[in-house]
Amino acid sequence: MIAIEEGVLLLCCRLGDPEAKPLTAHQFDKLGQLVRAHVEHPDPTAEMTQKNLCALGFQPELAQRILSLLSRQAQLERYLAHAERLGIYPLTRVSSDYPARLTEKQPGTRTPVLFAMGDRSLLKKPCVSVVGSRHLQPSNEAFAKEVGTLAAVEGWTLVSGGAVGADRTAQEACLAAGGSCVVFTPDRLERLSPRENVLYLSEDGYDIPFSSARALHRNCAIHMQGDKTVAVQCTYGRGGTWQGCTENLKHHWSELFVYQDGSEAMQALIAQGATGISALSSIHALCCDQTSLF
Repeated sequence: MIAIEEGVLLLCCRLGDPEAKPLTAHQFDKLGQLVRAHVEHPDPTAEMTQKNLCALGFQPELAQRILSLLSRQAQLERYLAHAERLGIYPLTRVSSDYPARLTEKQPGTRTPVLFAMGDRSLLKKPCVSVVGSRHLQPSNEAFAKEVGTLAAVEGWTLVSGGAVGADRTAQEACLAAGGSCVVFTPDRLERLSPRENVLYLSEDGYDIPFSSARALHRNCAIHMQGDKTVAVQCTYGRGGTWQGCTENLKHHWSELFVYQDGSEAMQALIAQGATGISALSSIHALCCDQTSLF
């Protein structure tokens, strides 16, 4: 691992310490911007001091925090050694295999570090994201299975959050048909077991427990990773599916298609710019000027 990748991990990860206060994505970006603006030829191996950090514009308290984070090399070695035993590895912003779609669609504020388990090459294939409620109506459940099966048949990597309901229904249908999946988990990655044709990703650390904030943030990554996103079912005005879809429509992360189940939520998303579909025969054929596919 190159020195600059180690620097990202040291600055942006807890490294198993719940009391640690790593830099936020915004703070990390600011540090990089200031270094590039004031240092003509940055040397990632050069020692950083509180004096030169303050000269860049950081308050003494934050400067000392940065130095403290960078001093955790032994802790980083232990953290990565344990990850390797579990089949887990890091992808930092400066890693060549960091998801290109996240870089393109969320420049400057993308998550500095992802931890991965599985085949990272799946990130480079055409991707269709699936989002939806945990408790599905029968017709919505059947639609989720259709999306998963078609993804496998047509060679799409299916992207989901791995939750019960729409995520897992589409995921299992895809895998059963011989396809592959990328799963952004908002829970402890270390609790999962490697699975053939599945890449698991977790933001910031592999040992961080579930939280609503993590779940909501990973929903955005799901929409970004997809070339197209399909919403299977949604609750109007609340929940992660609604928030992720409305944020997608606001920022244009991926083409959003919603199952026309007659619900208030789906009608509202269509009114905001999503494309409604009443049946599905091909993911390749999904395009934003349609009203249905038969």
